[in-house]
Amino acid sequence: MTKLLKASASALCIAMTASFLPAADAASRLKDIVDIEGVRENQLIGYGLVVGLNGTGDSLRNSPFTKQSLESMLERLGVNTRDQNLNTKNVAAVTVTAYLPPFATNGSRIDVNVQSLGDAKSLQGGTLLVTPLIGADGQVYAVGQGPVTAGGFAASGDSGTSVIRNVPTTARISNGALIEREIGFNLSEQRVLRLALRNPDFTTAERLAYTINAYMGVDLAVVLDPGTIRLACPPNYDMTSLLAEIEGLVVEPDQPAKIVIDEGSGVIVMGENVRVSTVAIAQGNLTIQISEQPGVSQPAPFSEGETVVVPQSGVEVLEDGTGLAMLDGGVPLRELVDGLNALGVTPRDMISILQALKVAGALQAEIEVL
Repeated sequence: MTKLLKASASALCIAMTASFLPAADAASRLKDIVDIEGVRENQLIGYGLVVGLNGTGDSLRNSPFTKQSLESMLERLGVNTRDQNLNTKNVAAVTVTAYLPPFATNGSRIDVNVQSLGDAKSLQGGTLLVTPLIGADGQVYAVGQGPVTAGGFAASGDSGTSVIRNVPTTARISNGALIEREIGFNLSEQRVLRLALRNPDFTTAERLAYTINAYMGVDLAVVLDPGTIRLACPPNYDMTSLLAEIEGLVVEPDQPAKIVIDEGSGVIVMGENVRVSTVAIAQGNLTIQISEQPGVSQPAPFSEGETVVVPQSGVEVLEDGTGLAMLDGGVPLRELVDGLNALGVTPRDMISILQALKVAGALQAEIEVL
């Protein structure tokens, strides 16, 4: 394709896309909203020992797997400690996890995370010994080793006073594993692959396929379902160059009307398409205050009674409310939030109001409770 033809195709794509897509400010690049088939990470896991701890490791009596691992390691190094009373607290058994990035080559390095398995108090200052990292198929893909860096710390005194910050039993090793095996996937030789939308949606998938086809000037993208687009490679391209050509295309993702509620923390997230029908809302708080004031009861003069303390209770009921508030039908998210804020509601009260609106059929949105 010559520069002139390519410029004309680009101008035509922009004009057609502008008439097809709604104007919005939240447009995203193709590379930011889809995953490409075959381009993925793989999880790795291993079991190893962290040594060199300053008395904060596993107690071998309570962690028999640490003792067995230590004995096996020493045997491989020519030291026999079987049936011996080992009493070190400078060793901790750990799991080692890592992600093998796509297209990683032999000899490159990746970061690893280290987590304690036993009753170790801290991994600060320790060193991970050679640990094979295996994939789901049981094959070794990397080997980890090196000094660990803990994100927290723990300190205690003889009297039992202790201070703990963050989690001292988890750590990280930057570039701590060496890749020993590659995962073969030749992307450039693929003639057809699938694009998976990270947020499946019919409208977004159709817009994405239309934008790709309009830019390339030929129907290469076909929507298979709301989350999958099949992409074919034209004869004058390989798949790598095609993806590099289209990954910067801008598409406006659509989203359903949805409200996500985390009742534990009181967090509410609402999409911009949330609408509410005409409805009246009343919100009030009933507060009951009970106070105890000690009183003194003294006997009459010259009597044989005793002075005693008599509790005096007071009960007060307060009810705060702003009456009914009217929300007009079809209002957008901003007006809905402004209307609820005008009632002076807290996030937890807002959760109850939104759920009540859904039950009443006045809220045109899906509510997902975490």
